[in-house]
Amino acid sequence: MKAVYYPYCGGRTKRNGRTSSGSQRWRCTACGASTTVRYDDTAARLDEFLGWLLSKDSQAAMPGGGRSFRRRTAEFWEVWPMPVPDGELHRVLYVDGIWVARDLVVLICCSGERVVSWYMARSENSRAWSALMAPIPAPEVVVTDGGSGFAKAVRETWPRTRVQRCTFHAFSQVKRYTTTRPKLQAGRELYLIARDLVGIETLHQAELWVERYLDWCGFWADFLEDRTVVDGRRVYTHERLRRARSSLSSLVSAGTLFTYLDPALAKAGPLPSTNNMIEGGVNSQLRAVLRNHRGLTSVKRVKAVFWWCHAHSGDARTAREKLATMPTDADIDFLFSVYSASPSREDGGPEWGDRAVWEDLHHRDPYPFWLD
Repeated sequence: MKAVYYPYCGGRTKRNGRTSSGSQRWRCTACGASTTVRYDDTAARLDEFLGWLLSKDSQAAMPGGGRSFRRRTAEFWEVWPMPVPDGELHRVLYVDGIWVARDLVVLICCSGERVVSWYMARSENSRAWSALMAPIPAPEVVVTDGGSGFAKAVRETWPRTRVQRCTFHAFSQVKRYTTTRPKLQAGRELYLIARDLVGIETLHQAELWVERYLDWCGFWADFLEDRTVVDGRRVYTHERLRRARSSLSSLVSAGTLFTYLDPALAKAGPLPSTNNMIEGGVNSQLRAVLRNHRGLTSVKRVKAVFWWCHAHSGDARTAREKLATMPTDADIDFLFSVYSASPSREDGGPEWGDRAVWEDLHHRDPYPFWLD
């Protein structure tokens, strides 16, 4: 065993019996004072908790059995692992949201190497996206699957950042309306046009694709204007096909389909055309975590996502340093009650997961925060 030194005078100690609770007592050979040594097992218990959370193991399979494991790791379910902005500038970032409940979504931003930030919200609105992006330096290109509210948020928060709409998601959205076996000729042609999106590799191919799509729109324009009387109302006969056309037309008009082919941007190296980095590298693993540990409450599902993101964020601090800066449920409840009771708020106070509650926890200054 390593030598034990008395913390006050620095003298070396020797064994001196045990306390009434059975702990080893040590006496300093220099000053004669007696003390006990407490070993910090926080890091070991956190590693045990994350080892279980990121695996397929059940709690009963952990050392000591389920009850002992829950007792040793209960404190980590009280913690909210928040991202720590480091100011690192990234050329390309990927953003997406993973839904953990009907009205709870965790928005995630990652680079090619690690998770950069994450944010809980009730929906994918522009305010939530802005809260996710605000602490992060604006990248050159951001790749997205087109979540609602993102376009407005990126214009306000990262105005100089170019947006790349995931081409696979653009194709998937068309396929959702046409199916893989369209019955109409117009649907079959549009499905093939959308499918070719994922194979475009040059700017010339992109120009030909846009020309081909516009030709399709012109040829089938009158056909898509057909109406049918249903329950006394005139509705479009081919409504789903019109929606598929609208989904592509908006992307062509916005100019976000072929950002990865822009010569000025590609000069520094190839750019991604899809969101596969976050879909396969983050979302699929998060879904596996939630699937492996079924039965968690909504809040614990969110915390499981937070812990996974934190474990893959590259935070090199010790377990004790991390836990000292992470808010707990009690901190969240206190902040929530203060904001809700504030007479200066005209909107009636925040709701759980609203930005008003979370913005202090995502602040650039280290936690703990201070309220006026």
